[in-house]
Amino acid sequence: MEKTAPSLTSALQTEIRRAITASSASSSAADGWIPFDQFMAQALYHPGLGYYANERPKFGSQDADGSDFVTAPELSGLFGQALAAQVAQALQVTGTNEVWEFGAGSGALALQLLETLGDQVQRYCIVDLSGTLRARQQLRLARFADKVQWVTELPATLQAVVMGNEVLDAMPVQLLARVGGVWHERGVAWSGEAFVWQDRPTALRPPADIDGPHDYLTEIHPQAESFIRTLADRLTQGAAFFLDYGFPEAEYYHPQRSTGTVMCHYLHRSDPDPLALVGLKDITAHVNFSGIALAGQDAGLAVLGYTSQARFLMNCGLLSKMEHATHAERAQALKLITEHEMGELFKVIAFGAGPEWEPLGFTQGDRSHTL
Repeated sequence: MEKTAPSLTSALQTEIRRAITASSASSSAADGWIPFDQFMAQALYHPGLGYYANERPKFGSQDADGSDFVTAPELSGLFGQALAAQVAQALQVTGTNEVWEFGAGSGALALQLLETLGDQVQRYCIVDLSGTLRARQQLRLARFADKVQWVTELPATLQAVVMGNEVLDAMPVQLLARVGGVWHERGVAWSGEAFVWQDRPTALRPPADIDGPHDYLTEIHPQAESFIRTLADRLTQGAAFFLDYGFPEAEYYHPQRSTGTVMCHYLHRSDPDPLALVGLKDITAHVNFSGIALAGQDAGLAVLGYTSQARFLMNCGLLSKMEHATHAERAQALKLITEHEMGELFKVIAFGAGPEWEPLGFTQGDRSHTL
């Protein structure tokens, strides 16, 4: 049975407080403290209690259904249909017949790809940490039960086309704060009846120098970059496509972006406070696509392209698909590509294992030179 919101938050607070207490026992510090990436991991993924591990709704189009946000595949079925054109080309060029999707959410994208690609996909593997989301995906994808499998880890070698839509932004980040000219790692402690921020001096630095003497808060992304390196180690033939919101390094660490990018989503409203309503709110950070590109390159993958979601989907034929859609369907699909909606903030990066080739989605407007 689903826990009520207050009891869920209280139970998760107790678990995180235990981790904070344990940290003081294992260090010379008198007060407990955990780095933000550890807090974020617990808040999102603690078994049964974390945001992606509990039974509350996540994906939907309005707060009336109890959901917190909508992703591109839920917004418009044309998203997956356009993306399928890229996946089809990747399967053909790389000589593979498997698709692996990380963080499949409600299963909407998997359904759109499977319906569109047909026999081009012999096996569709989903890697998802959430048991409740896996159950939802299984219901949605029941008629493709002969093709779809849920796995918990990558095989030693992989030959496939890999997909990840809004996956990298949900990977825990470390917070770095320059205060009075001194760099600190920002973490979480417990004071009174609430979690509070607490900074500790650190040797860690952002990957780019931040001009100016002003106080500055930002993130580094060791877990997302480690994930890309692991994927590179296993992917011996195929391609990988990641769609998410973020910037190249020069924009990410711009001196004026001084308050970081960590954001929470709850009932279709955004706020910057991850320490409140733990377990009930999604916590995300924008992606540093330069760091993701370097992690892949250094591990042996080729960067096949990088561009905005709008340009990528148009290159994949979204506009022609919209011509045959209803007025309501076109209005929803426009949100995928208009600049003030998802078109510009969301980016797409692609990696390849094997001989280099030009993916359909980057034939015009490739921005790899900005990474």
